[in-house]
Amino acid sequence: MKNLVFVFLLLSTACAVAQTSVYTTANAHAHNDYQHEPPLVSAYNNKFGSIEADVYFSENELYVAHTERDVNSQKKFEDVYVKPLVDYITANKGYVYEDTTLRLILMIDVKSEAGPAITKLIRIISKYPEITKCKSLMVLVSGNKPDPTSFVNYPDFIWFDGLLSNRYKKEELDRIAILSDNFINYTSWKGAGDPPAKDWADLQKAVAKGHELGKKVRFWNTPDNEEGWQKVLGLGVDYLDTYSIKALAEFLKKNQIAKAK
Repeated sequence: MKNLVFVFLLLSTACAVAQTSVYTTANAHAHNDYQHEPPLVSAYNNKFGSIEADVYFSENELYVAHTERDVNSQKKFEDVYVKPLVDYITANKGYVYEDTTLRLILMIDVKSEAGPAITKLIRIISKYPEITKCKSLMVLVSGNKPDPTSFVNYPDFIWFDGLLSNRYKKEELDRIAILSDNFINYTSWKGAGDPPAKDWADLQKAVAKGHELGKKVRFWNTPDNEEGWQKVLGLGVDYLDTYSIKALAEFLKKNQIAKAK
């Protein structure tokens, strides 16, 4: 019996080791990607797993903008993100990346009123079957969102970003792909030295909660430097938030940080 227990433990350990993966740019989230010139290109070329664009609905058009003052007629969401993604998908024969194992989340951070902006978003996306039928691309709504009870009423090509601090019903969770939260709600740590132990324990609990619900986890407002990235990845998050696209890509390529699933 003792020998059988030993064999079981050995096999369990081997399985755990076999499930270990590494963090790559597939785990990277390009925060405020639209502020880069040109938008999309750098994050896409570095094979980021998530790319975020702020959008603002004004005069029956959806613009890439943070506020109404930022609205620029030359920066329509359809032109800046949708059409280039359609071109990529067409070139890759139905996949968002040439490597068909890679996935991409296009996170739409709605800054104006949720209803009109999302209605316009759906009208735009619906025009492009390359987008709606692409299994390796997810369109995810963040920022201003409708009441979670209405999530089920939206087309199945629209997903939502939830809050770790909220409670959701099962049917609401079924339309949520990621659970996110504001890092500074948990800690004032800026990415230098050791974070406060209690703060870190609270962050670990939040990540565990998201994973127990079967969702990917992301924090925003995390320290955007190497020490910060190293620590935050240690929490077991699924997406690492950054504005420094090339620097994070190099960091991940150099470190190949092990991540236990």
